[in-house]
Amino acid sequence: MNATGLTLALAAAILVGVIFGMYPDLDVMISHVPFAVNVDGYPFALRLNPVLQLLQHLATGLLWIMVAVPGIALMVKLVRPRANLLIPARAIVFTLSVVAIAPGLLTNVLLKEHWHRPRPISVDVLGGDREFVPWWSTAGDCEHNCSFVSGDVSMAAWTVAVAAVAPPAWRALAYAGAFAFTAMIALIRLAFGAHFFTDVTFAFVLTFLVAWLLYGLLYRWPGTRSTDDDIERAWEKLGRGVRRVLSIVMPGQARP
Repeated sequence: MNATGLTLALAAAILVGVIFGMYPDLDVMISHVPFAVNVDGYPFALRLNPVLQLLQHLATGLLWIMVAVPGIALMVKLVRPRANLLIPARAIVFTLSVVAIAPGLLTNVLLKEHWHRPRPISVDVLGGDREFVPWWSTAGDCEHNCSFVSGDVSMAAWTVAVAAVAPPAWRALAYAGAFAFTAMIALIRLAFGAHFFTDVTFAFVLTFLVAWLLYGLLYRWPGTRSTDDDIERAWEKLGRGVRRVLSIVMPGQARP
């Protein structure tokens, strides 16, 4: 989460945005490769591949487990304020904030519901019945859960945030694993005809930028960064307040 990472992410966004903005048919050309995999007249037949389906299901399950771990740690702290955190407090705030803002709010609430780009499997040039639109256009006829950007890839890219707070000795390996994992999910979504190349590219870039900004706020910039102890003490106070309220509402069930 340093300046080099930011530069590379912005360079990738500008390069892909400009090239695919000038030549939008490149998206169709890339998606035509999995489209050409045809079984009994069914294009994008890789969607039916049990191995790829299993990989996607396993990846989804793994991601939910990874999100649950800091979430459970936070809940335990609020319910038992004196309990020691097994995960550093800033890491909990950072990872949960990134997943809530990037895959949650930015991708699935704002973009996918208001950027009306049809998915590859739905466009007429790839066997569907809807008109293809370039990445920058919101004028498509998709109404709900649209193609831009990829929610699955955004969620997979969240693992980069997890890698950023991994122990220093493991951080390089964690980053490599996060990038490889995200690339695998992106390729699966392309193979299934669920997203265009620009959808998966911008999903990664946007998630990375959110993670980079939040990392700076919590860890790097003097005016906003906090310590694990500061956050943990705040949670302890909140937890004691919750326990006191519970002791009033449910006498005998909770003790401050």
